[in-house]
Formats: sequence, C-alpha cells, structure tokens
Amino acid sequence: MDFWRTHHPRHYLSDLDFHYDGVTLMAQEIERKFLVLDDSFKHEAFSSYHIRQGYICSERGRTVRIRIRDNQAFITIKGPSIDGGLTRYEFEYEIPLDDAEQLMTLCEPGIIDKTRWLVKSGEHTFEVDEFHGENAPLVMAEVELRSSTDEPKIPHFIGKEVTGDRRYYNSQLRRNPYSQWHNI
Repeated sequence: MDFWRTHHPRHYLSDLDFHYDGVTLMAQEIERKFLVLDDSFKHEAFSSYHIRQGYICSERGRTVRIRIRDNQAFITIKGPSIDGGLTRYEFEYEIPLDDAEQLMTLCEPGIIDKTRWLVKSGEHTFEVDEFHGENAPLVMAEVELRSSTDEPKIPHFIGKEVTGDRRYYNSQLRRNPYSQWHNI
C-alpha cells in the first residue's frame, strides 16, 4: 500500500459533510503554516521526496495545481481560504505521470521546486518544505488538522506562524520568489 494514500487521504466529490456559515463545502483542508528555524528536522524525518509543481490557475480564491512527487502525479483544485487562511476546500486526484508532464507545459510561469520532509510530532505529521531555486533558502512547515480547534504538538524547529500570510502560499511564491523579497 502506498504510504501517501494511507497517511494522507485526500478528498473526493462524495465528501459533502462540511459546513461553513450555513453553506455546504466539499472536502475541507485545515492546516497551519510555520517558518522553520534550523535543519534539525532532517534528522527527525521518517521520509522525504522531491516535488515539482505548477499552476494552471492561481487566481485569488481558486487554484488548479499540477504536482509531480517523485514518480507520481496529481491534479489539485483548491478554493478560497476562510478562518484567516486556516481552512479551505481541496480536491486532489492522482493522474498519469505523462499527463502531468504535458500539463506542466500549460502552467503559468514559475515552477515550485522543493524537497518535502515528513516529521512526526505527537499525533500529527509536519510536512517540512525545503525550497530550491528562486525560493531558496526558504523552509516552511505545515500541519494538517482534524478541526480548527485541534492543537498539534509544536516541534522544537518550528518558528513564526505564517498561516494566512498569502506571501507564503506556493501559488504566490511562484509569482514572487522568496529570493526576490526585500526586508526579509
């Protein structure tokens, strides 16, 4: 069985159980994002893999992403953020690798290139992204939550929380790479 599918279930159109402000939402993603203080996470990681991703659409409130993770490929559709960037709906589907390579040629300019490290902390897994290319030396961690009140055990390598700060969205980093930021 594929580790990713077992430990990171994604959402499908049949997941219609989520509500926000009286509106039914499909497949919520609830996550927090943090900057990372040092590279000690690498010694604690139980897995890592390489990711390349591009965006067919990265309008505010809606994104369509193509991701190639080692030798697997996915298309992801995300909706607008609510709760200050903590929650939004997301659908992710595996697609053939050849299709993903072709779709990458249709993406908006700017490809995200990163290594993702998986680190267990209490009952949660932190996904630590070490960016390459124009977004180096940025390192961020995110943790998916079961609910907006879920409190993960924060590892020692975690720094400032940047949940809801659009500058740190991957779709924004491809437009405005970290290496070009002033007053970092």
